[in-house]
Amino acid sequence: MSYQVLARKWRPRSFKEMAGQGHVLKTLINALDNDRLHHAYLFTGTRGVGKTTIARILARCLNCEEGVSSEPCGKCSACLEIEEGRFIDLIEVDAASRTKVEDTRELLDNVQYAPSRGRYKVYLIDEVHMLSGHSFNALLKTLEEPPPHVKFLLATTDPQKLPVTVLSRCLQFSLKNLSPEMIMNHLKFIMEQEKIEFEEEALWQIGRAAKGSVRDALTLLDQAISFCNGKLSDAEISSFLGTIDQNILYQLVDALIAEDALAILELINTVSDQAPDFASILEALLSYLHRVAVAQVVPEGLDNSQGDKKQILEHAAAMPAENVQLYYQMALKSREELPLAVDDRSGIEMALLRMLAFTPKGVPNKPEIALAKANTAEVVLNSKDDVISENISIDNGSDEEQLAEAEDEKKKSLESVEEKIQADINAKTNTETIITEAVSENSEPENEIQNESDSTAAQVPEFENSEEKLSLSALKPEQWISLFYKLNLSGITRSIAAHCLLLDVSENIITLGLDVNHSKILNEGHQEQIEKAMSDYFSSNISLKISQSELDSDLETPATYRLRKQQERQHIAEEVFKNDDYVKTIMERFEGSILPDSIEPLTPEDY
Repeated sequence: MSYQVLARKWRPRSFKEMAGQGHVLKTLINALDNDRLHHAYLFTGTRGVGKTTIARILARCLNCEEGVSSEPCGKCSACLEIEEGRFIDLIEVDAASRTKVEDTRELLDNVQYAPSRGRYKVYLIDEVHMLSGHSFNALLKTLEEPPPHVKFLLATTDPQKLPVTVLSRCLQFSLKNLSPEMIMNHLKFIMEQEKIEFEEEALWQIGRAAKGSVRDALTLLDQAISFCNGKLSDAEISSFLGTIDQNILYQLVDALIAEDALAILELINTVSDQAPDFASILEALLSYLHRVAVAQVVPEGLDNSQGDKKQILEHAAAMPAENVQLYYQMALKSREELPLAVDDRSGIEMALLRMLAFTPKGVPNKPEIALAKANTAEVVLNSKDDVISENISIDNGSDEEQLAEAEDEKKKSLESVEEKIQADINAKTNTETIITEAVSENSEPENEIQNESDSTAAQVPEFENSEEKLSLSALKPEQWISLFYKLNLSGITRSIAAHCLLLDVSENIITLGLDVNHSKILNEGHQEQIEKAMSDYFSSNISLKISQSELDSDLETPATYRLRKQQERQHIAEEVFKNDDYVKTIMERFEGSILPDSIEPLTPEDY
């Protein structure tokens, strides 16, 4: 027997076998079971969503020899002949090839005659919007008052082209595009029945590429089976479809979170070997960031229609909401500007690097201090020169004596500014150095700030720099932050541990309490990694328990500790900067002002 393509072999033969379209099937099933049948049905929707298939199943339901019902027997001669396309009372018409009014009149000449074999004479007109205006006029009267033994089933991908007079005479059913999840589950069922090996992510890729069309998905699946030689793998399907591997997308977002420019460039280099459509990478990133934003604002509104729910939740917890919005806006703008770039690869590289450059935390690799000093000196000198020049230009006196006095004043001012800048550079008293020395040497401004703040909080030791070896038998809840900084944790796992408190230590059993607001991303894999890190540190088999609840304790989690220390360092840096003589001089001489949020401490802020 010759090979039959999957789209024909797995065409549904009953409503139960249909994938999706539940809103349409429910109405038809109730109408058939309760004998509330209309004489004309119109099915609309994009290609491959099941319009003609539903019409054929409906024809079987109407003419099954077992009686009219929503479940045809599938064994009688009428059911078999309809399935094989040779039932005499099912007249299928392709309106695209029979647009003339003469064709329509010829078709309707036999409407008055009773069906030859079946219970109803069924006219299935596909792509009905292709009929001419005269053809619609010829059809109208029959469509409005057909004989009781006639049913019209119309299908179209463009209902906007149908006259309202036709639309008003039909029951209209709008078929929806199927989600990638529905298509993936349908393909999975078929692959299991066909006994073909596959990776689930490969089917997800086909489901997404089909863009809602089951027929397109089955056609792609046929091609993929031949391409992969019987076994569908994720990597091969990515190559076959020319799409970006979802894992690459996840790694790109990971690199954005880590502000790792090198990792981003390496990923783009890896992707470029596959000759991808870089515009589609930006589109995929936009779609992913949109879902991350939804997960951050309305977690319960996130579905698994793209097969990425678990990864979305992890990234939503790890990425600040303002960064997500910023990255989305930049990706959207970069997609618009991509055709203007030298080439698509450089365009997407610049888009991603721009995201890092404008991340609220600042540029990952800051310019050299010497370059910053030189630029500052040049700006100050130029600014002073501009101010003096402006004063001279607006002076009403024009004699040589006034000009000479102004020139002397300019020279003295420049010499004064140059001497001040040179002295500050030689003494290494630029802004960043001042902050570092003030923090490390307990300078007077810092002591003043500490006296103003809570004395108990200010005297908390620097847990992240502690080298004390902790003992499991003597471990106390207040030592959890110190232990946290000694554990070999990273990524999402480290973030989860940072929002925990140490509740209890009993022999080799450690119990942590996790803030309920961060419990959604916890899974067994994260708990196992924390447990392993503890076992490695204490050189003992640790059994870890994590309870999820609202943490009500006087103790700090590593996350709240880090936030407090960050705020303290920021406050110290701002006060030291404002009290610096060099800064005061510039602000007094040039009426300058400090830009908000432009000061950053040099001490570490991360976990």
